[in-house]
Amino acid sequence: MVSESDIAYLAGLFDGEGSIYYKKLKQKRHQRPGKPVHNVWQIRMEIAMTDQHVIEWVHETLQVGTCRERKVKPGCKRQWRWRCGFRDAYYVCRLLWPYVQVKLHKVEQVIDHYEPHEQNLGENVVDLALEREIRKLEHVR
Repeated sequence: MVSESDIAYLAGLFDGEGSIYYKKLKQKRHQRPGKPVHNVWQIRMEIAMTDQHVIEWVHETLQVGTCRERKVKPGCKRQWRWRCGFRDAYYVCRLLWPYVQVKLHKVEQVIDHYEPHEQNLGENVVDLALEREIRKLEHVR
């Protein structure tokens, strides 16, 4: 279980250094002629920076995604990147949602993308408005 202080720190780190890619693309499934083009969602989030230890800590704390060295131009500082996609990104967005500020719109897009599907499967999904109220009450105490 990730502590609240770690989640808040991750949200700030993600606001400053992270990015979210949420887009619908047209993609060919096969290169053969006559094959249809499909609409495919690309959902990905990442944090890239030159501090390897921070990226490894993000990966160890969240327990999702990948942590790799990023290719950079010769003469530039080495960079590392933590990256996750799709349902892992949904999990991370749900964790960061109460604390994220700058990228709140994109985080909510990812959450909204998955929540209607989760509700149709009958799984327990937290209502975001109710969750906000509960967290406000916990901070007042």
